[in-house]
Amino acid sequence: MGEEFKPAIQDKRWDIGEEEKLLSLWDAEDLHKSTLDPDDPREIVVIDTPPPYPSGKWHVGGAAHYTQIDMIARYFRLKGYNVVAPFYADRNGLPVEVQVEKTYGVVAHEMARTREGRERFLALCSEFLDKVESEIVQLWRRLGCGFDYWREGTDSPRYRSMTQATFIDLWRRGLIYEAERPVRWCPRCKTTLAEAEIEHKEDEDFIYYVKYRLEEDGRDLVVATTRPELLAGCAALAYHPEDERYKGLAGKTAIAPLYGHRVKIVEHPAVKKDFGTGLMMICSYGDEEDVRLFLELDLKPKVLIDENGVMNENAGPIAGLPVKEARRRIAEILEREGLLVKKERIIHSVPVCWRCKTPLQIIHRRELFLRQLDFKDAVKQAAAKMDFKPEMHRKKLYDWIDSIKMDWPISRERFYGTEIPLWTCEKCGAKLVPEPGRYYRPWAEEPPWDSCPRCGAPRHYLKGETRVFDTWFDSSISPLYVTRWMWDKRFYERASRNVLRPQGQDIIRTWLYYSILRVLQLTGKPAFRWVRITGLGLDPKGRPMHKSLGNVIDPEPIIAKYGGDAFRFWAAIAAKLGYDYRFDENKVKTGRNFATKLWNLARFVSSFPRPEGSPLEKATEVDKAFLALADEYLEAADKAYGELDVYEPANLIYELAWDIFASHYVELVKERSYNRSGLFTREEQEAAWATLHELLRRILVALSPIMPFVTDAIHRRLYGSSVHRQRWPDPLFTPEERREFAGKARLIVSVNKAVWNLKRSMGKKLYEPLDTVEVLVPSGIESARRDLEALHKVAIRTYSGAPPEGSEEAIPGSSVYYIAKS
Repeated sequence: MGEEFKPAIQDKRWDIGEEEKLLSLWDAEDLHKSTLDPDDPREIVVIDTPPPYPSGKWHVGGAAHYTQIDMIARYFRLKGYNVVAPFYADRNGLPVEVQVEKTYGVVAHEMARTREGRERFLALCSEFLDKVESEIVQLWRRLGCGFDYWREGTDSPRYRSMTQATFIDLWRRGLIYEAERPVRWCPRCKTTLAEAEIEHKEDEDFIYYVKYRLEEDGRDLVVATTRPELLAGCAALAYHPEDERYKGLAGKTAIAPLYGHRVKIVEHPAVKKDFGTGLMMICSYGDEEDVRLFLELDLKPKVLIDENGVMNENAGPIAGLPVKEARRRIAEILEREGLLVKKERIIHSVPVCWRCKTPLQIIHRRELFLRQLDFKDAVKQAAAKMDFKPEMHRKKLYDWIDSIKMDWPISRERFYGTEIPLWTCEKCGAKLVPEPGRYYRPWAEEPPWDSCPRCGAPRHYLKGETRVFDTWFDSSISPLYVTRWMWDKRFYERASRNVLRPQGQDIIRTWLYYSILRVLQLTGKPAFRWVRITGLGLDPKGRPMHKSLGNVIDPEPIIAKYGGDAFRFWAAIAAKLGYDYRFDENKVKTGRNFATKLWNLARFVSSFPRPEGSPLEKATEVDKAFLALADEYLEAADKAYGELDVYEPANLIYELAWDIFASHYVELVKERSYNRSGLFTREEQEAAWATLHELLRRILVALSPIMPFVTDAIHRRLYGSSVHRQRWPDPLFTPEERREFAGKARLIVSVNKAVWNLKRSMGKKLYEPLDTVEVLVPSGIESARRDLEALHKVAIRTYSGAPPEGSEEAIPGSSVYYIAKS
């Protein structure tokens, strides 16, 4: 009577309910708590985890993005690094305010006219943020993300005091200045926007052909424009120097229609000869080109649009009208006066606010600006020292830097953000900044001076700033926040060497660019060692997910149905790093099936004890072959993980676990593991047990970053410890040994496939004996003959050189033949 082997894992299926139990266990063990001790001898890797705007729940794309970041963090832990992977929310800025206005039906600018009203609005923002943030945290926790939750987000006094300290430093160094100049303005949000915050949408409108009169001879000059409401602000007409139609007009004067003011005519290479009539109006201001040309040509601007997007008194007959209505009305007046030749319908690109999508206007504003034009080359040089994954996204950053045309306006007429720590003396005009080190609220507190340091005016002359910073001015210093730049210089010096920035390609021009610029200005160093860029999360049809399209996919029902591991598996294999990734429920199902397969494999392996000592001590040639092949797979997975990729590791480990381990090695050694027939020695039997456990354990460790639940559940049951406290497996063989043994494993795999194919062609089930033929396999795997015969129940003979006469190929090109028994 042989030994009785009962599986130590009793449950016959993987239960996704186990995931919730593991979450509680991980919390109790502080499994993912960041170690911020500067004396910890391990090398530090800091992941500058994107602080999300808690303006609503994540869809499947957002959830997948953060699970991928967690996978990379888990990989670095396996490699022995002290990984700091915090999660905190970006709780500043316009997105939150817009959501609060919609949710509560309020208008921020009206509500915040008084100090008490502003405090109430800020409280609404904070309450809204708390609710949405808790939903986001609950989601990433359910997905098994091992982030260290920092409750001090970007609206905390700690973070805001750091933002203010950077402002004070840059102000004193002359890198921040105040000036009045044309800026892009959102009439709805009533705030200035930076270039990076401008989006464009296609809009249907008209191009209007308008008559100007040439002062010198009275003839008409027809100009095509999409902005006739700006006629009162027209200061020049321009044509291309090579445009023969207008040769000789430069230096002459045109008379503006309706308004009658004199407009000079110039040549300029910026004019597009093939647009309209080839004559271009230069008005204050239609677009950024107008702004540039007004400066270049030393023209005097006449601002026509106010902060509400309404034409002001300079607009004459259309004063008091919103821009779009003014455009329609001026066209009617021009037509009535015989000054409109024609109008044509066009589709053109219109700049809009990145949050509310309102068309933007260019108005004059006095704002605070951070110098960035002087740093374009330096930012590119800093970025050149960073390792971009994938490399193709580096060019997007460089292209954006090259396109920047103005310094960064950092002040905003909004409310829920970090206040600008600035006071102005109303007597002498002095601009005063306090000492850094604490969080200042100039609109709500007394000045930190008893009198003006410049003129001695009493304290009541010092007026506190009411504006806040652009939200990117806050979030751009996240790499300094997570490396404890202001609070722990020893930790910062060690941690700042290995900072990883993971983010989407859609915010290269904002978060990535601004972070590199700010860290460079403040520290003189590159902000990151690695930059990991992912694509966009798309619906199954390949469209971005938007509420307006009705295609937003909630991850929670998917997780409830298939489990967190299954969702994470899809997130890993959805696309190669850097490319857009579509949601595919079938791949989530594949993830669930994979978890079940792992569980079944582990249940089988748990039937056998794990022998002590090295798995190579008693290993047969077959065992060594598959251990060596596993070495190859794990080396390739290790290299891909090291490139911050999860797509290749997921596919490699899936193939190793399912196609190699389960389909071939497990089947091959089942008979030897049980040894009911007594064909194998005890040493050979124990070698199979040792190899089964070793291969399974290595697969569990390598897969744990991607599927942390099922791998941990199995590892705890079989090996008594968390898989997440293990180290990446060391190779078992030298490169030369591995090549030799892995080649044998591939030959064994090809034999298995050929024999199974042969059985199918003969109408036999895979487990049935094949007693009418003899299988001929190439020499070199004689040591596997008994395992192969036990698996396939067929006589196997090796051959060298040409196959024997009368034999036939089992599979074309397989080098496996068979011959009928005599």
